Amino acid sequence: MQTRYLYLLKYILPITDLLMLNLVYWASYHLTGYMGKWVSYPLFQQYAVICNLLWLFNALFFGLYSEFSARKLERIYRGTWRSILAHFILFSLYLLYERDAEFSRTFILVFYLVLTFAFTLNRFVGTVLQSVLINKLNASTKVAVMGMNPTGRKLAEYFKQQRNISFYGFIGNNDNGYNYQTGLLSDVAVAEMEAAATDGVKEMYVSVPPERMGKIHVLVREADKYCLRIKLVPDIAGTLAVPYTIDYLGKEFPVIKLRHEPLEDIGNRFKKRAFDVIFSLLVIIFLISWLFPIIALIIRLQSKGPVLFKQQRSGRNDEPFWCYKFRSMDINSASDKVQASKGDSRIFPFGQFMRKTSIDELPQFFNVLFGEMSVVGPRPHMLSHTEEYKALVNQFMVRHYTKPGITGWAQVNGFRGETKAEGSMEGRVRLDIWYLENWSGNLDLRIVFMTIINVVRGESNAY
Repeated sequence: MQTRYLYLLKYILPITDLLMLNLVYWASYHLTGYMGKWVSYPLFQQYAVICNLLWLFNALFFGLYSEFSARKLERIYRGTWRSILAHFILFSLYLLYERDAEFSRTFILVFYLVLTFAFTLNRFVGTVLQSVLINKLNASTKVAVMGMNPTGRKLAEYFKQQRNISFYGFIGNNDNGYNYQTGLLSDVAVAEMEAAATDGVKEMYVSVPPERMGKIHVLVREADKYCLRIKLVPDIAGTLAVPYTIDYLGKEFPVIKLRHEPLEDIGNRFKKRAFDVIFSLLVIIFLISWLFPIIALIIRLQSKGPVLFKQQRSGRNDEPFWCYKFRSMDINSASDKVQASKGDSRIFPFGQFMRKTSIDELPQFFNVLFGEMSVVGPRPHMLSHTEEYKALVNQFMVRHYTKPGITGWAQVNGFRGETKAEGSMEGRVRLDIWYLENWSGNLDLRIVFMTIINVVRGESNAY
C-alpha cells in the first residue's frame, strides 16, 4: 500500500543522501588539509564523480531506494550499512588500481569515518521525523478488515506490522460480516461501517471466497455512502495448500503464482548477474591467472591427459552445457556415469588434494562469466543423474528453474559430494528449492563466506 509518506521518501532519501555524500566529501577534503595531508584539487574533483557513481550503483544494487525498503526502517538501515561497506571496498580498489601517490590515504580514512557518522545521524533524524509524522500528525492510512476467515486474519496481522498503516479493526459481527447467500448486510455491520468512517477509516479490505464475489453489490453500495473504498482480497487459503502470490498480467488479468521466486524479477536477475560477472572476473584475474599454469604443470606430471575436464551437465531449464573442471582423475570410460566416491582409485594424489580444497572447481568461474552458471545456485548434475533422480525424487526438476552454481545453500549445509546415503538427495533438493524461493543478494554473500570457511576448515565429505 503506497502512502504519500512512502511516495515522497523514495525521492527524498536519494536526494538527501547524495547531498550528504558530497558535503562529507568536500568537508573531508578540507579536514585532510588541516591535518597536514595534501590532496590534489583536480584529482579531488575527478574522484568525486566516481564516488557519486559508485554510491548510486551500490544503493540501487542493495535496493536502498526501493519502495520495499522504504516500508521498514530496518531495511533502510541495513541497506545503508551494506552500501557504505561496498562503497568503501569498490572505491578503495579503484584508487588502488589508479595508484595515484598524490591521493592521501588519510583522506579515505577521514571520509568514511565522517560518512558513517553522518549517515547514522541522518537515519536517526529520519526515524524521529517518521515517528512524528505517524504518531503526532496522523500521516498513516487507517484501514479496516471485514471477514475473520484465515485470509482476513492474515491481513490483520500484516496491517499491524506496518508503521505507515493504522489498523482500525474488524467490521461485522460474524466471520464475514455480510450474508453472501441472501445479499443482505446486517444492521450491526452497517453501524460499524459508519463508526469506522467517522473515525477516519478510508479503506475496508474484504476477504471474500472467489465464488461469492458476484454477490457483494449491496456491500459496495452501503460502503459508498460512507466514502469507504472496498478492496477485495480473494480468500483462497483453504483452496490452495501451497504458498502463493498474486500478480497481474498486463494490469488486467490476476495471475496466481504457486511458488515465490525472487529471481523471476528482472531487477533481481540483473543484480545477481552483475555480482556473478564482477566476482568471477576478480577470481579469474587475481587467482586463476597465476594459479592455472602451476596446477596444469602438476596435473601433467602426475597423470597423462588434458589439464581440463569437461562434462555435459544440466543447466537452467534442464538445458545441457559444458561444465569445466581441473582434471582430478586418470582418464577413464566411466567418468560420465559413475560419481566419485571415497577412496576412488581413479583419483590421482594431487587430484585428491584439489577435490578436498575445491580447487578443481575454479575453471567453472569461466562458466559463470559466459552466463551458463552462477557463483551461487544448485550444483549441476551429470545428464545421466538428472534422468535418474527426476524419476525418483519429488520436485527434483524444480531446482533447474535457476542457473546452477559453483556453490550452493545445500553444499554449505552438509549436502556435498556423493549422494548414496538414504535421504541425501531429498535433503539437497529441499535446500535447493528453499534457496530458489528465498533468494537475496545478502544470502548469496552469506553462502560465499560459508563456502570459504568450509574450504579452510575442510569437509569430511569432500572427495
